[in-house]
Amino acid sequence: MNTGVVNKELLLVDDDLAFCEVLSRALQRHGYNVCAVQSVAEGRKVAEQQAFGCAVVDLRIGQDSGLSMVEILVTLQPDISIVVLTGYASIATAVEAIKLGASQYLTKPAEVEDIIDAFDKIPGDVNVEAAANPMSIKRLEWEHLQKVLHEHDGNISAAARAMNMHRRTLQRKLQKKPVKH
Repeated sequence: MNTGVVNKELLLVDDDLAFCEVLSRALQRHGYNVCAVQSVAEGRKVAEQQAFGCAVVDLRIGQDSGLSMVEILVTLQPDISIVVLTGYASIATAVEAIKLGASQYLTKPAEVEDIIDAFDKIPGDVNVEAAANPMSIKRLEWEHLQKVLHEHDGNISAAARAMNMHRRTLQRKLQKKPVKH
């Protein structure tokens, strides 16, 4: 496990209170001082008042995007190491998270050790292996929906029009959890 993070002040931004409590306790056992909040507005307020060495940000925080929290944190604290953690992983959001300044992008469930290791894993890893099999059709569809939705700034109606799809159909497809492969 890496222990290169010097500032052990950690901001956790996730709207799931139970998850925050469990992850906070686990991180505290590893020596982190955790400040957990459940909204982007709370995260901004705390980050304006306190310096953090690292942050764990959920991709979906209520109705808000965790990507906006990443952008806020990088603007306020350029040296912060941010791990985006999500149960709704997609290539489009992973790329945007890294472009906005996140250090890593992990899918839930993630082990606390993986999260801690991710804080220091800023450079790319040439040893990451390509998938043995191509993505399934269902996963490709999920990735495409996420890409188009992102291109339309999360506007479901505009994304549905762009894909020549009924808005309710798109909403139904987006409510399903993404398939692994």
